[in-house]
Amino acid sequence: MGSSPSKLAVILLAHGTPDKVSEIPEFLLQVTGGRPVPPKVIEEVQHRYGLIGQSPLSCWTFEQRDLLARQLGIPVYVGMRNWKPYIRDVVQEMQQDGITRAIAICLAPQNSRTSVGLYRAALHGDGGAPIEFDFVESWHDHPLLIRAFTEKLLKAWHRACDQYGGTLPVIFTAHSVPVRTIAEGDPYEAQAKQTAQLVAGEAGFNAEGWTFAFQSQGMSGGAWLGPTVEDTISGLKDQGHSGVFIQPIGFLCDHVEILYDIDIGFKNFAKDRGMGLWRAESLNASPLLTAALASLVRSRINVAQSV
Repeated sequence: MGSSPSKLAVILLAHGTPDKVSEIPEFLLQVTGGRPVPPKVIEEVQHRYGLIGQSPLSCWTFEQRDLLARQLGIPVYVGMRNWKPYIRDVVQEMQQDGITRAIAICLAPQNSRTSVGLYRAALHGDGGAPIEFDFVESWHDHPLLIRAFTEKLLKAWHRACDQYGGTLPVIFTAHSVPVRTIAEGDPYEAQAKQTAQLVAGEAGFNAEGWTFAFQSQGMSGGAWLGPTVEDTISGLKDQGHSGVFIQPIGFLCDHVEILYDIDIGFKNFAKDRGMGLWRAESLNASPLLTAALASLVRSRINVAQSV
């Protein structure tokens, strides 16, 4: 792994999540970059977190870090953009540990300036850091990532179809972004849909067996990317379906957008329309996810060694 393996590391970058409901106002200020958050938005987010108890995003991210470190045999760090441990603090820790080069991977495989772009900015901070960062721009089509999603999809989908007593249509989802982001040339929409198409193909689904929707549209003003999951569920109902299966392919672990938006919000929405709703288990500690991350790192190390 190079002549000075002790100087090489990996940093996984994630959104971050508060540990307690009482920390949500401070967390939301981090998300908005310090812009005031309307009280109604704070109350709604606190309500959602309260219903699920606690977002496990940090716990799963740290486990993903530990699994990757064991497989690679080099240090792996985690930096969060909107909560502790903040990316800037982790970069300082890496410097203190003598790290001179690090491969940075966002735990958001599809590239958008609203996520990956902000992680990159936070990673470099004011500039001048003595660490050379090799930043992975996107990995939405990595074969092992596609296999990881497909494994979770088929296992849960077959079980759900048995419970349903028929073939369930699949909705692949990813987090929505403002429409203006895509209009400015952002690749996120195309990459999210490509991930879904690759998973559907790996699973052996034909074009009639699945569709795509964007979830978790923001509470701020302006148009957000659609179609929404709610409109998609309603459309399937109009086509005669009484059940639906969801797999989010823009998220790598359980957190509020899955445990509340899907498991509570969309499930209740479907129930009110006389429909059942099932979803695939999140990747969380999937060995195939760990293998995908390890493959990304090794490919960057190999490229660097060949130069």
